[in-house]
Parts: sequence; structure tokens; C-alpha cells
Amino acid sequence: MGKESNHFDKEGYFGEFGGRYAPEILHDALVELETTYKKLKKNKQFKKELEYYRKNYIGRPSPLTFAERLTKAWGGAKIWLKREDLNHTGAHKINNTIGQVLIAKSMGKTRIIAETGAGQHGVATATVGAMFRMETVVYMGDEDLRRQELNAIRMRMMGAKVVGVSSGTATLKDATSEAMRDWALNVSNTHYIVGSSIGPHPFPTIVRDFQSVIGTESRKQFKKENGRLPNAVVACVGGGSNAVGMFYGFLKDKKVKLYGVEAGGYSSEPGTHSATIQFGRTGFLHGTKTLVIQDEFGQIVPAHSVSAGLDYPGVGPEHAHFHKSGRVTYANVGDEDALDAFLEVCRVEGIIPALETAHAFRFAKDLAKSMGKKENLLICLSGRGDKDVAEVARLRKGEFS
Repeated sequence: MGKESNHFDKEGYFGEFGGRYAPEILHDALVELETTYKKLKKNKQFKKELEYYRKNYIGRPSPLTFAERLTKAWGGAKIWLKREDLNHTGAHKINNTIGQVLIAKSMGKTRIIAETGAGQHGVATATVGAMFRMETVVYMGDEDLRRQELNAIRMRMMGAKVVGVSSGTATLKDATSEAMRDWALNVSNTHYIVGSSIGPHPFPTIVRDFQSVIGTESRKQFKKENGRLPNAVVACVGGGSNAVGMFYGFLKDKKVKLYGVEAGGYSSEPGTHSATIQFGRTGFLHGTKTLVIQDEFGQIVPAHSVSAGLDYPGVGPEHAHFHKSGRVTYANVGDEDALDAFLEVCRVEGIIPALETAHAFRFAKDLAKSMGKKENLLICLSGRGDKDVAEVARLRKGEFS
């Protein structure tokens, strides 16, 4: 777990963003969670248990890989990959669910719930639910169930109940809303394992702390391998958990440039993208004050992305602060460019990346070309793309027949 940075205060704000704007029925549960987590952070046994599962269950530390073929193909900076795709369950999400299920166990909860978009957080939640013998329910939008059927099957195989959500756009925002309703109704025996760096305090901090292992490891590994730090670090951003975890390791290294890549969809018109940093305005979503894609009346505008894990109309409050402070530069990549990058990484490097990460790869390609050949660019490969293969084949009809 990382240390709290100086942009965080006791009320759960990152600059002007964050806070706890939740229904009164959840107030006591959030206070209990905050109090429990503060105690556990200082508890040697908790730290020891967390480290045990990181090493022996997740498979940490995840490797740092020099992408020699992409480096040659792109013709600029040296490309390095932090391989979160090699974690147990195939993504960074397990870093957080292991930590949160240990918190749930310490609070005496017997049931866990989660929201999921691409299904990787759902799979990671189902995995720890099976391991710790907890009743598990995962909410997933019907559109995402169609796009990510493989992950839905994986969840059910591990005993989780997968609940389809048909309201709204039937994607991640709506699944999150349903999960919060469930938690409000069953708060006495249930812990809600929020999957990204979103939600009311203390969730953004908890998720960030558990994911900060990515950046902490990356910094140590890179320095050992190269004798210095990377010139730039790139990660995809939906809610923002893999990115905040990666960035956290380098925040104090001012010479290391940090880049977050959102989903540009297929146009800049409302409802056709998920580029919250570029198009969002300050508002409130799922219990936190952050940047939100909304209309002139403050109503949430549906988000879109070819990637089920990025189509969220908000962003974690810490990312909103990083943007406003200028510490992180945010950009966006469109659907077709992300699909092109997905296939390029498959064919050039022999790695099938998640469609989420493909957005980061496409941005990194242009960035690398603008950098010198002696410079180094580190990409957080947040997850593997097995889950996306059927959807990519559908969208690129005839290309694989």
C-alpha cells in the first residue's frame, strides 16, 4: 500500500474533488469502512496476509518486459511493458479485490457484491468470493454481457450470481447504480467491492492504495534494469484504477511525464465517447465530486467506447485533480485506432492486449515516435484481451476467416 500523498486530506478530497456524497443509509457503512481500513493499514498481520496473497495467489511482482519488436516498429523511444496481464485472472483488478475481501472478512461480512464493465473486476471479485467462501453477486450491464460473455461465464463457474442490468445504456454506469442500491438494502452483511478509483470516500483511496503496487514495483524494477527512471509513463483511463496505481509510483519524480488515455469513441459529439477529462464538467456521480460528462442541465450523458471497461461517464476524483494540477496529461484515442493498435500488438509483439490497454498503446505509438531513441517509455499493460477476441472479430468482419 502506498503512502497518502500531500494532495489528500482527512475529509477524502483530492484538491477540490472527492468527498462522500452518499445516501444517508450508507453513511454508517462508509464510516465503518474508513475506520476499519485506517486500523488495518497499520496492522502488521494484515500487511503480512496481503503480501502473502500478492506473492502466492496473484503472482506478484508482475514482470517488466522490454518490447523489442514494438520498439523497432515504432522507431522511437524504447518501449517497456508492466505486465498486469500476467496476474492471476488476467488483469490488475485482482490487486484490489484481494485487499478488499480481507477488509470485508475483518468486518465480519459474509456477502460481497461488485459492478463490472469489461468483466475483469467481476471475475476478480468472483475469484476471491470463491476462495473466501463468500456469497458473491456481480452486476453487469446487458450490453456488456453481450460483449464480454466469456467473463460472465467465468464468474458463474466460480459460483457468483451475475445480474444483468437493462436500465439506461445497460453498461458500467448502470451496473454501478444497481450495485449501490443492493448495498443500501443489504448493508448489514454485505461489502461492496468497488472496482475502480471512483465512489464516495474512502473507496478512491482504498482502490488507489491497493493498486499502487503497480507503480511501486514498476519504479523499482525499471531503476534496477536501467539505472534510471523512464522518461514517460502511459496508462489507459476509464474510472482510472490501473492508471492511478501506476502513476502513484512516479508522482514525486517530476522529470517523469505521466499520460492518461481515455476512450475517444467515434466522434466528439455527446454520447459517442468516454473522454471525461476533455469534455466533462465538475459534477457528482456515484457519491463523489469529480469530472462528469453531462448536458447543460446537469444530466449524465451516456458514454460510449468499443472497450466495455472504459465506457464510464465520469473519472476517479484523483484523476480530476491530477488533470487540474497539471501533473498528468490526458488524451483520448478513438474506437478504430484502438482496434488497429489491438491487432498491431498481437502481430508485432505476440501479446493480445485488453481493448482498454489498446487505447494506451495507440497513444504511446505516436508519443514514442516523438521521443529520442535513447529515451524510455513505460506502458501499463492493464489486462489481457482474451475477453475481447470475439468482439474484435465481430467488428472486423471477415478479417480472420
